[in-house]
Order: sequence, then structure tokens, then C-alpha cells
Amino acid sequence: MANARAEAVAALVDRIGHAFRDPALLERALTHSSVGEGADKAAGKPARHNERLEFLGDRVLGLLVAQRLHTDFPAADEGELSSRLHALVDKHACGRVGERLGIGEALRLSPGETKTGGRRKEGVVADAVEALLAAVFLDAGLDAARAMFDRVWAEELATPAPRALNNPKSALQEWSQGQGRPLPTYRVVGQTGSDHAPTFTVEVSIEGVEPLTAPGRSRQDAEKAAAMAMLQREGVI
Repeated sequence: MANARAEAVAALVDRIGHAFRDPALLERALTHSSVGEGADKAAGKPARHNERLEFLGDRVLGLLVAQRLHTDFPAADEGELSSRLHALVDKHACGRVGERLGIGEALRLSPGETKTGGRRKEGVVADAVEALLAAVFLDAGLDAARAMFDRVWAEELATPAPRALNNPKSALQEWSQGQGRPLPTYRVVGQTGSDHAPTFTVEVSIEGVEPLTAPGRSRQDAEKAAAMAMLQREGVI
């Protein structure tokens, strides 16, 4: 079993195209928090799992995607850029990346998590992908993280954007009607910044669905961002 995991880790390193100067970072990125409930805890050793790296990796990924979109879509407004960003950084996108990388077989999990299919759980795989990106960033800097991103997110970036990205409010309206619910409603729940550069926070509500808020530089952008976030949360896209 140990040999099988070692082979999976070696294959993963080859796929991301980065040789770690600090292998401990790689091991930490691939260690699920459930390990703390197993052998390490029994031996009195706190496991160094990947949750902190996942936190950092989420921010690194957001920066890399935002930078790429800013370059690739010079005519897109903030609402469209935000929608595209959400689609590329959410757990579904990270999960697909992790599946293509075969990261599940390289993970270090507790016996219990392994038995319940942890290597195939979308959330576990997605978190590990973000942790791995953070590990590369800490090991060799932003350029190395960008090289990994360009390599392993290539298929996500090449996939045509769903229609909902262009008009998330219409897509949410269609989904709501398809569910037999009333149309979504939007209301401004906050405004910060100066009159010349305000930031609006809008809440979108649909009967029978938990409301959700999102910010934007205009009311329209905030409404689009809120609609997009609800479509993603409800698993529509």
C-alpha cells in the first residue's frame, strides 16, 4: 500500500511539473485533517494536515485566475469577470482538476476516511488541489505556482463558458421557474466607499431557498454576482 501511494505521489509530481525543494510541503499538502484522528494522534504527535495550506491556496488560485481573466477578456465588465472567476475556483472546478491529476490516490487519509471513499470525495480532492498549489507557491514562489496553474487548469480555461456566465440573472430566473418557485428578488443591503467609487452588497432571495449576498462596484454587478453565486451554490452550474 505504501509503495502504491509513493508511486501515486511521484506520478502527481510529474503531472504538475514541479520538483519540490522541500518535500515536507508536498507531504503536508497531501495530508487530510482526518489523519489527526489516527496513528499520529495515538502516538501523541499532532499531524500537520493541509487545512492551512488550503486556506492559502484558495487565495493564490483567486489571484492567478483573476490575473488570467483580466488579460484574456479585456472587454469584460466586472460582473462577467467575477462570474468567470467563480466558475474556475469553485470546488467543482478544483475537483475536476484533482481528478485529472489523480490526486486522490496520493492523499494521506485516516483508515476511516479511506473506508468512506475519501479519495473520491469532491470536497477532499478540491481542498487538496488548493493545498498543493499553496505548497508550490511556498516552495518556489508565485511564478512556480503560475506555471502549475497554467499547466493543470488548461482544460478548465479552454472549456467554453456556460451561458449563465453571460447572463446569470436570466439563468437564475429560468431555474427558479423550473423549480416552481417565484422569480428571484434583489435588494441592496449595504453600500460602502465614496460616491465616486462605491461598493454595493446585494441580497438575492427566492422563496424556499436560503438568501445569499454578494458585492459589486455597481448594483447591477452585485446582482449578477449574487445570481451567479446562488447558481453555483445550488449546483445549477
